[in-house]
Amino acid sequence: MAGTLLALLLALLGGSQVIKAEHFSPWKGEQQMYKLDIGWPKTPEHFTGQTFCVAVDSVHGLVYVGQRGDNVPKVLVFSKEGYFLHSWNDTVEMPHGIFVWNTETGSSVWITDVGTGKYGHTVKQYSPLGKLLQVLGTPGNAGSSLIPLQFDQPAEIFVEETGEVYIVDGDGGMNNRVLKLSDDYKEIWLTGTNGSGIGQFRIPHSVTVDAFGRVWVADRGNKRIQVFDKVTGEWLGSWSGCFSEDGPYSVRFTADYKYLIVAQLNINRLAILAAPPVGSIGDCVIVHSVQLADETKPHLVDVDMKSGEVYVAEIGAQQVQKYVPLS
Repeated sequence: MAGTLLALLLALLGGSQVIKAEHFSPWKGEQQMYKLDIGWPKTPEHFTGQTFCVAVDSVHGLVYVGQRGDNVPKVLVFSKEGYFLHSWNDTVEMPHGIFVWNTETGSSVWITDVGTGKYGHTVKQYSPLGKLLQVLGTPGNAGSSLIPLQFDQPAEIFVEETGEVYIVDGDGGMNNRVLKLSDDYKEIWLTGTNGSGIGQFRIPHSVTVDAFGRVWVADRGNKRIQVFDKVTGEWLGSWSGCFSEDGPYSVRFTADYKYLIVAQLNINRLAILAAPPVGSIGDCVIVHSVQLADETKPHLVDVDMKSGEVYVAEIGAQQVQKYVPLS
């Protein structure tokens, strides 16, 4: 029936218009996976700068937003329901990535700072109220050293429950690498140089870890995702077939680890990819997508690992939007 209707439509158009195939691709025709929560947040006027990053504290029901701009608070804190709670600004210059780490004793907020001033080129840990707890890197100094630890525009951080840290470094600076650090911030492994070969990067922009011991890195400039063994750092494979139009900016798994959500800034799209189970990563397959308005520019995303809700930091629209799973 669907084929008959499509043929009829083409006949009526008389070949005078081209219908984009994407409107009729099988995965587009499937049931929608997410709906936009148009009521989140309750007071969007608190977004006063460019919203670069977002992190969800699913344990305490909080959402942290990092934004940039002159004379604006750099970190905004909302409730899951969308109520603005408070903001903080100390020692944050140009936030790029943000991550919430929960332990049995409390929670903390990690921020990658790509500023070029006295606080920049660092990865910093804060209390939920903005008290500076830890600084990785040499504030104000770009570098590639491990002793002392130095970054050049570190893009994003992911922290496991064990306290082990993964950092992608950097967002257009001299470094193109992924580091894994122990819970006392000593190097476990490091991989990456500038290039397009296996294990090389051109702007490693986002990092996440799955439930099967694999580290997923958005290799933005090379328009691919690369995957590594989290214990050894061994290269396991890469995906490039889904990113011919635009490279991946952000990688986050859904709460059930069945899908990988990828932001593509230049085509204003969220791509939902089938996540492979343990074993070979195979080829990337887009099972669904969310097409955003022109100039929205989705930069980084995060997922509430309890509810499955997806939060998208949009630097073009200067807002964060919340998407709710439909099943």
